[in-house]
Amino acid sequence: MQLSEQELVRREKLVKLRDLGINPYPADLYPVSDTSKQVKERYEEGKKVVLAGRLMSRRIQGNASFAELQDSEGRIQLYFNRDEICKGDDKTKYNDVYKKLLDIGDFVGIEGELFTTKVGEKSVRVNDFSLLSKALKPLPLPRTDADGVVHDAFTDPEQRYRQRYADLVVNPQVKEVFVKRTKLFNAMRSFFNNAGYFEVETPVLQPIPGGAAARPFITHHNALDIPLYMRIANELYLKRLIVGGFDGVYEFSKNFRNEGMDRTHNPEFTAMEIYVAYKDYNWMMDFCERLLEHCAIAVNGSTKVTFGEHEIDFKAPYARVTMADSIKHFTGFDITGKTEDEIREAAKNLGIEVDNTMGKGKLIDEIFGEKCEGNYIQPTYITDYPKEMSPLCKEHRENPELTERFELMVCGKEIANAYSELNDPIDQRERFEHQLKLAAKGDDEATEFIDHDFLRALEYGMPPTSGMGIGMDRLIMFLTNNQSIQEVLFFPQMRPEKKPLAISEDAKAIFEILKKAEKLTLNDLKIQSGLSNKKWDKTIKELTKNNLAKVIKADEGLFVEIV
Repeated sequence: MQLSEQELVRREKLVKLRDLGINPYPADLYPVSDTSKQVKERYEEGKKVVLAGRLMSRRIQGNASFAELQDSEGRIQLYFNRDEICKGDDKTKYNDVYKKLLDIGDFVGIEGELFTTKVGEKSVRVNDFSLLSKALKPLPLPRTDADGVVHDAFTDPEQRYRQRYADLVVNPQVKEVFVKRTKLFNAMRSFFNNAGYFEVETPVLQPIPGGAAARPFITHHNALDIPLYMRIANELYLKRLIVGGFDGVYEFSKNFRNEGMDRTHNPEFTAMEIYVAYKDYNWMMDFCERLLEHCAIAVNGSTKVTFGEHEIDFKAPYARVTMADSIKHFTGFDITGKTEDEIREAAKNLGIEVDNTMGKGKLIDEIFGEKCEGNYIQPTYITDYPKEMSPLCKEHRENPELTERFELMVCGKEIANAYSELNDPIDQRERFEHQLKLAAKGDDEATEFIDHDFLRALEYGMPPTSGMGIGMDRLIMFLTNNQSIQEVLFFPQMRPEKKPLAISEDAKAIFEILKKAEKLTLNDLKIQSGLSNKKWDKTIKELTKNNLAKVIKADEGLFVEIV
């Protein structure tokens, strides 16, 4: 590991602290009495307080210094005075420990009393301080120049997601997103609990991936010598509990899908699913809009939120549009009563890419996805999906070609999916078998498994039930105005981090010259490098071997450019 100059200096300070008998990582409890927020909200002049947090800035002026302490709830100004901290003749604690051996980012404990500065800022006059943890790596702190221009802001998304711990420290607004995320979960949980429903847990490792159409992650259980699948959905287990006699169950589940990653998809995500006996999808629509209205107010204090250029209002009730009416409205094509071949031909005429592996349901889904869903900005229920699209959903009571299903669309994205659940075990078996045929035909979204234990559960009898799933990550994106799912996950999945190449100082110097010039003749680069012939040959070989630069032959001669 190659350390920067600052990191080396901080390690030297670590040794000096220990030489002074100071443990830079003490184990004992530190008796914090207040947070920065509590101090400001319940301010009393002269009150004694004990605080702890990171040292985030310092302005040393000889025997006195102003600094900022950042804790979990904000920042507060500190005032250090040498003679207040060091009562006797020995001034080491201020002159050496505070001024020379502490750094920005160090955790410190502060004992002091509250006072107001001449400019009216509530501050802490430090009587004593303790080092609680020495930071060996400098924080990526932005700086503001005399003109108010911010430099070196920690804004690169890849760095922020990889180093979320640093992101949370230096970008306080990021923390607010995750505070709101927790408020959302708490609001939803209390809404369900107040309705009398029961929170449960179901297996993450499953013998059969079920409850959704998705590619699973596969692992192996050595003791049982069987394959296991990481959960893609918890639906079939929650329905088993309805069979078992619970009237209402819900779960916030971590689901895993071995599929692509983009701004709205992460291979690991959080879903909420709820199942309530003796209800149907019409009841669930009413329940869902009351739930989301409640959650929006709990998170933001209002039913209205801004998402990109749109203002969304989660106040109930929401518009309701059937899928057939939506497709007819935006394409002019009526899917009602049409055969698979007729729908495939219509999709082609609409400029949608289709192939022979697609069944009727997939074709309709493609038409809706391409031509309709992006038009729904305000919360809108799309209802009554074709049976082929919903293998776990009850047949529509008025039209056997449809199912009693809705999806809630917001800004062109689905955030909730709900059914009147299929509880006829014979019909369910036939639907599963149809899915197997689609899978054999090449439909990669059709399930390749039949969950015979779930069918057995249905044969014991499941009451009429309505179920709903909500993508929690996507919902909090809307409630916090974030366009990327990575912004609402503490630790989103990332590509493996490229390890920095360990190259010589000469190679680094030449690489910096190339970065500024982009392309130079071999001779000009050699002259600018100032290296001897032997060092030059060795260094240019190092750069080309590590695929950092390449030599190109052109009519004008040999050139070097960055790869």
